[in-house]
Amino acid sequence: MTAATGRWIRNFVDGRFVEPDEDRSFDNIDPATGQVTARVHEADRALVDRAVTAARRALHEGWATAPVRERTALLRRAADLIEERFEEFVAAEVADTGKPVTQARELDVPRAVANFRTFADVVAAAGQESFVTDLADGRRALNYAVRKPLGVVAVIVPWNLPLLLLTWKVAPALACGNALVVKPSEETPATAALLAEVLADAGLPAGVYNVLHGFGGDSAGAYVTEHPGIDGVTFTGSSATGSHVMRTVAPRVRPVSFELGGKNAAIVFDDVDLDEALGGLARSVFTNTGQVCLCTERVYVQRSVFADIADGLAERARGLRLGRPTDEGTTTGPLISRKHREKVLGYFDLAERAGAKVLAGGGVPLLGDTLDGGSWIEPTLWTGLTQADRPVREEIFGPVAALIPFDTEEEAVALANDTEYGLAASVWTDDLRRGHRVAQAMNVGMSWVNTWFLRDLRSPFGGAGLSGIGREGGESSLHFYTEPTNVCVQL
Repeated sequence: MTAATGRWIRNFVDGRFVEPDEDRSFDNIDPATGQVTARVHEADRALVDRAVTAARRALHEGWATAPVRERTALLRRAADLIEERFEEFVAAEVADTGKPVTQARELDVPRAVANFRTFADVVAAAGQESFVTDLADGRRALNYAVRKPLGVVAVIVPWNLPLLLLTWKVAPALACGNALVVKPSEETPATAALLAEVLADAGLPAGVYNVLHGFGGDSAGAYVTEHPGIDGVTFTGSSATGSHVMRTVAPRVRPVSFELGGKNAAIVFDDVDLDEALGGLARSVFTNTGQVCLCTERVYVQRSVFADIADGLAERARGLRLGRPTDEGTTTGPLISRKHREKVLGYFDLAERAGAKVLAGGGVPLLGDTLDGGSWIEPTLWTGLTQADRPVREEIFGPVAALIPFDTEEEAVALANDTEYGLAASVWTDDLRRGHRVAQAMNVGMSWVNTWFLRDLRSPFGGAGLSGIGREGGESSLHFYTEPTNVCVQL
């Protein structure tokens, strides 16, 4: 059983891969070269219905009531099997996304392993609420909550960190006893299908994990979210798509967990260690070619060190190495697609018209050979933009940032919070009291001090405003992927 046959990436339903239909398929494109690497089987409504039916049956046939020790043992076996096939997952992730192989080896695949092991530990250690109630007549009552699986959960994940974000949702959902219908991005289908092999080999019953490939509107994404057999939706992606999904499930009042877009701010104070701040800022702006929802696109710098930060960050941007993703020395890959590059370049034009000064980048590089057919763009930094300009207010999702000076702490907090988004922020200062104070003042789901992207998987993850609804991570994931039933016994 394999996810790919020849040059096909197939759907996985009820424990087996479905033979592809050549009349309903699409190209899988290598972002680094623009070349077709495979054909992907697009799911139709009938196949979506088969997947939901299989998931429902698997729940009723025992997965929902399987002992926690069995479910968590399966998660640990899955983690072991990913490690055994580590380089296969690396290769699939690199081919789909164009990200450097070093990133896939150091972040994406290790984090997939950690997701399974962490949530196995979290669920194994989880307790339940209980209360003893004193009654007026002197007797007592015992109240305790029993958590049961949410049911058949739609898992919809984006193209930027496809394996990391997929396992971030799949691991706790399975640990809690749910059955899943997964819709990966049409841009990055490979690792979701490869994970199906691993879960089957780990002993997951047929129907518990299903993968359906396709697009959003009038394709697998819409068919899944519209299906009456879906009990909840967890989605990571754009704010606009999240709003559409919410409207779709609203008539059936289904629970949702959304981690959406961000226009994240960094605040740099003049007492900071400049080298430390520059290293952190370079990571937060340029990691994964800026295609991380947590990446920084607004950098507010105290005026006395503005020139030092601007010059130092521009030097680091120019020092990034764009090249073949499989080369160990490559630091920066392409954008995911030509379409996405056109969007980012549109903001380059907007910044130019707004009078921005380009400190680094600002265009499309010429790399030679087949790479010029890819979706490459230069890491770019601007000064001279104002808070009112569109490149400062709208999510770009590329390797770009605007640098803006400030004078006082109060001004910096006001500028950082002047946004409809609320996903993440970072604060850079050697004054620990100020670090705590400013980090807590950010209207975001995650606020870092003197670091970025440092995560404890037990802590809550999510955003406010246009950046999402709900939290996942640790016990927060358990709360979404289960429904509590309170039992009251009069003693």
